[in-house]
Amino acid sequence: MTRPGPNNSITDIKGIKVGNSQDDKLKSGVTVLLCDEPMTASVAVHGGGPGTRDTELLSPENSIEAIDALVLSGGSAFGLDAASGVQAYLRENGRGFTVGDVNVPIVPQAILFDLINGGDKDWGKYPPYRELGYEAASNASVSFETGTAGAGTGALVAGLKGGLGTASIKLENGITIAALFAVNALGSPMIGNTHHFHAALFEHNDEFGGYGLPSTMPKNADELNIKFREQASSVSNTTIGIIATDAILTKAQAKRLAIAAHDGIARALYPAHTPFDGDVVFCIASGGSGIVPQKNDWTDMAAHAANVTARAIANGVYWASEKGDDLFPAYCKNFREKI
Repeated sequence: MTRPGPNNSITDIKGIKVGNSQDDKLKSGVTVLLCDEPMTASVAVHGGGPGTRDTELLSPENSIEAIDALVLSGGSAFGLDAASGVQAYLRENGRGFTVGDVNVPIVPQAILFDLINGGDKDWGKYPPYRELGYEAASNASVSFETGTAGAGTGALVAGLKGGLGTASIKLENGITIAALFAVNALGSPMIGNTHHFHAALFEHNDEFGGYGLPSTMPKNADELNIKFREQASSVSNTTIGIIATDAILTKAQAKRLAIAAHDGIARALYPAHTPFDGDVVFCIASGGSGIVPQKNDWTDMAAHAANVTARAIANGVYWASEKGDDLFPAYCKNFREKI
């Protein structure tokens, strides 16, 4: 029987820690996943407007086999500075790919667009993301805040605040799969105009309210509810995240699991993978379980990678909190208080 890990978090994968930093005035932030030891990783980019750093080295045919950290950040292209701050932290701690007598920390990154969310982006000559990245890495722990935190601080979805969410599942074969997502989608996580999540089918232990599916589907369930309809043709939306497992994977297998996880974006958000979303999923494998998946394991692993992604996305929206000058209400304000 499958069940969530003890923390229902990506840090249920031993050897992974997560740190957040944010600026509420800026309405933006950074989330960093740190590996205690270098881990195998790959990536699948299925959105039409991605923003990334050092993702090409994660292609299975390329030489680097393992990474030291992953970064999810707000700030659009300005936010790509965050990885430099994380590299500085890792270098101070002697981490990185060794080239001669130099260590180069390997820190791929994805960003989301939160520049038009009511925050003060008048940061002067240089954006603050390098420092936010360093701070997030310094804060890394097994326990971390979700909802309006880190890369989810300024995230928005259609009509609601987005956020940072996580979830995990332990499979019958002993492998754990977990997810961490920052949700800033063009589309909506809700079924029509109800308080029910598209991801409700995959929920465990009432983690995002336990409301299940509506008893009768609303007539507008198939209507497109999108963010900033007048700006819908701009690349101002992104769902970015990480799938982690303690299985032993090759880079090619990690890429396959990242591809499968993208199905979870489509299960949790409608519409998904549009030309105006920059959807990116990393996959990281610690190997800590000592289990090499067999051929028959991959059906379950692919399905649950998608399921845990959908749950993490719903959790990110469910746990978002109210802040000053929000453009959209948090789920708690818009739905929970009306039920």
